[in-house]
Amino acid sequence: MSEPIVFISNQRIKEGKLDGYKQYYRQVAELTEANKPGTVAHLAYANEDGTAVSIVHIFPDAESMELHMLGVDELAKKASEFMEIVSFEIYGRPSDTVLETMKKIAGSGVTLNIKPQPIGGYIRFKSG
Repeated sequence: MSEPIVFISNQRIKEGKLDGYKQYYRQVAELTEANKPGTVAHLAYANEDGTAVSIVHIFPDAESMELHMLGVDELAKKASEFMEIVSFEIYGRPSDTVLETMKKIAGSGVTLNIKPQPIGGYIRFKSG
C-alpha cells in the first residue's frame, strides 16, 4: 500500500472573479465529495485580499489520487474563467500516470514541486 499524498494547487484569482470562483468551487467540492470517496480532504483557502487561493487535497494512497484526477480537465477549463494555476505541490509519491499529467501541465508555465519521500508523521482522520 502506498503512503498518503497531499496535493496543493495554488491559483491566482482573476480581478473581480472571487465571488464567481467561490460559487464554482463549492459546486466542484460537492461533486468531489459525492463521487470521489478516496479524496478525503478537499479544502480551499484564500489570502486576505482574495487574489490567491490554495486548494489542499489529501488522498490515502496514489490510487485515490489517480481516481480524483479523472475528469478534472473539464472542471479546470470552466475554472479558468475565474483563475489561473500558478503552481502545484505534491507531497508523497503519485502514480506515473498522475505524475506525467502534472508534468504536462507544468510544461505550460505552472511550477511543479514534488517531495516524494516521506520521512514520517501521521494523519488522524478522526479526532480522539
